[in-house]
Amino acid sequence: MLQSNLTKNHYQTLCVDQRAPHTEIKIAYRKLAKKFHPDCNPSPGSHERITALNLAYEVLSNPQSRANYDRSLGINTQRSQSSAQAHSSAQAQTQSKPRRSRQTSQDEDLKFDHWFRQVYEPIIEMTAGILEDLDLQIEQLADDPFDDQLMEDFEDYLDQCRRSLQYAQTIFHNLPNPKSAAGVAEYIYYALNHLSDGMDELNYFTQNFDDRHLHTGREMWRLVDEMCYRAQSAMASILP
Repeated sequence: MLQSNLTKNHYQTLCVDQRAPHTEIKIAYRKLAKKFHPDCNPSPGSHERITALNLAYEVLSNPQSRANYDRSLGINTQRSQSSAQAHSSAQAQTQSKPRRSRQTSQDEDLKFDHWFRQVYEPIIEMTAGILEDLDLQIEQLADDPFDDQLMEDFEDYLDQCRRSLQYAQTIFHNLPNPKSAAGVAEYIYYALNHLSDGMDELNYFTQNFDDRHLHTGREMWRLVDEMCYRAQSAMASILP
């Protein structure tokens, strides 16, 4: 008897090994999301399967949530050990450092404020605009995906998204995040990665009209929305 989705762990859901690198997990998710999306697969269990796939990928695509999940399973991989060692080393270095001077504290506050205005706010605003327009763009294209003008408009939209993404990636990598915003930066990093992956899928759809790419692209961008929400929540927790 096949194992129920409810009793599988996330690695089994994605059909990957517990030691699988992020790239392998991403490929497995994209392949299975295309196969089991309810709009493409009318079988009774497809909705349950895609829900399980989304949850599994959401957990395993984020290093911190994956590490926490591995601990809940009792997994003690080299990856987890390395992360733990790095964390312990960072703690030891922090404990060995003298208390920050008032000037150092002020410098870090200025650095945080600069990163917040020059990186965080523009990227959150950019991704919100892209995600807000996606449903409207797809709705317009759905009238007739074989209409040259509608497809050209959709491709123009993707080109604009790509330019916005390139700008976001540039400012994100050119201005290092302050230590206090490391958690926020991590969520933004994965949001930009998911946005790029979703854009690739939507671009594939314009080339072959395969709805599976369209559905997978929308799923990837749903994760962008989730990562941005987490980034905003993390930022709210550290703002004065």
